[in-house]
Amino acid sequence: MHASVKLNDRQKKLLNRLLDGFEGNLTSSKWASIAKCSQDSANRDIDELLRLKILKKNPGGGRSTSYSLYGH
Repeated sequence: MHASVKLNDRQKKLLNRLLDGFEGNLTSSKWASIAKCSQDSANRDIDELLRLKILKKNPGGGRSTSYSLYGH
């Protein structure tokens, strides 16, 4: 379904971490830390993956918004 989608290296790295059994909740702050990028870059990466329905927002929100793989 997503085979033709072009992902950047940060997105590939974090999606692989999620597929390998990421412990805890993935937040934009954790994304920025793991991917060694700015918070703005992390938010852009996540927004694109939300739009592509690869990631979804978990229930809750605000400052503690977390994300998981769509369909999981």
